[in-house]
Amino acid sequence: MIIGLGSDLCNIERIQNSLDRYGERFIARVFTETERAKAERRPFTRAGTYAKRFAAKEAFSKAVGTGFKSGVFMKDIGVVNAPSGAPTLALTGGAAARLAAITPAGHDTVIHLTLTDDHPWAQAFVVIEARPR
Repeated sequence: MIIGLGSDLCNIERIQNSLDRYGERFIARVFTETERAKAERRPFTRAGTYAKRFAAKEAFSKAVGTGFKSGVFMKDIGVVNAPSGAPTLALTGGAAARLAAITPAGHDTVIHLTLTDDHPWAQAFVVIEARPR
C-alpha cells in the first residue's frame, strides 16, 4: 500500500545562485557526503545534480507529511544509488524516525524515487510503499 507521495520542482539556476553566493556553507548544510561526491564528479552538470537531490529531499518531506520540521532535516535525507543504478533514499535521524512512525505495524517500507532535469528545471517524485512482512 502507498503510505506517502511527494513531488518537487526545483529551479537549477536558483541552486546555482545558492552555490555561488553561499558555496561550501550551503553544500555542507544541505547535502550528504555521497551527494557531494557525485555532484563534484560532474563539473558540467554540478548545479543540476545538486538541484535534483534538493528536489528529492523536498519530495520526501512532503511524502512523510512534515516538511522540514518535526525533526526532519535536509541532511537526514540522502540520495544514493542502488547497485542497478536506480536512485533511492538513505535516511538518518529525524527523517528515519518519521518514516518509522508512519509505517504500519508488521510492514516494511520501500522508497521509490525518480529524478529528472531539463534545464532550468529539476524534478523528483517519491512514493513510499508499505509491504507486509
